Amino acid sequence: MDWNNQDNKRLVRAILALKTENEAKRFLRDLMTEGEIEEFGQRLQVAKMLYEKAPYTTIEDKTGLSSTTIARVAKWLNGKEEGYKLILNRLHHHQLESCVRED
Repeated sequence: MDWNNQDNKRLVRAILALKTENEAKRFLRDLMTEGEIEEFGQRLQVAKMLYEKAPYTTIEDKTGLSSTTIARVAKWLNGKEEGYKLILNRLHHHQLESCVRED
């Protein structure tokens, strides 16, 4: 993957320019098909479940994704980029902050 390719750099900058959940939803819907959005959402769910040590069979039953896809997500989850771990930790931290604010 060439992150220095102008198209890829522009995509990353576009994502960083989003300010609200609504903006993100609108951009993602224009960028991807509904099926792609659902698949990426499922992959994030798989990463979360793997991070929480759920068995593959449970993940397959809950998401409907194949063991091949789950294994691919597991490879990326445990890979050197650590993108999934980064976002899962941030989402967890954000969720904890929301709970504290509600009390």
